[in-house]
Amino acid sequence: MSKIQLAKAGFVLAAGASFLFSVYLWFSGSKEQGAFVGLWVPSILSFGTLMLGSRSS
Repeated sequence: MSKIQLAKAGFVLAAGASFLFSVYLWFSGSKEQGAFVGLWVPSILSFGTLMLGSRSS
């Protein structure tokens, strides 16, 4: 696996973990915290796109 592919997988894994944590918080009764953590998902993916966007895959 190349470094670029590993970085892409890391960003997707981090976004997925954030999503799952958000869902857990939401259904455990912490709706405000769940919504806040849910906002991390597009932020993580946008940051990954920013960091890897100028490189060819």
